[in-house]
Amino acid sequence: MKENGRKMLELSQQVLQKVSFDPRLFRKELVKAARWVGDRDQLLLKAWCLATFGHMYKDVILEVFQHSIRS
Repeated sequence: MKENGRKMLELSQQVLQKVSFDPRLFRKELVKAARWVGDRDQLLLKAWCLATFGHMYKDVILEVFQHSIRS
């Protein structure tokens, strides 16, 4: 099961890289990715997004993960 979660994380990262040129599309795909990956991988995805796209989409990333990360 862990392997599936990693694959979803990797797939999500690939998709986000491909759509990063468009802010609306990036947000839409980030919302989907945050739902798809497991709870543990959400923190990894958030950290990766901030490191990779924080200079462009910091506000979007923080907003999406504020609503999606479950306590």
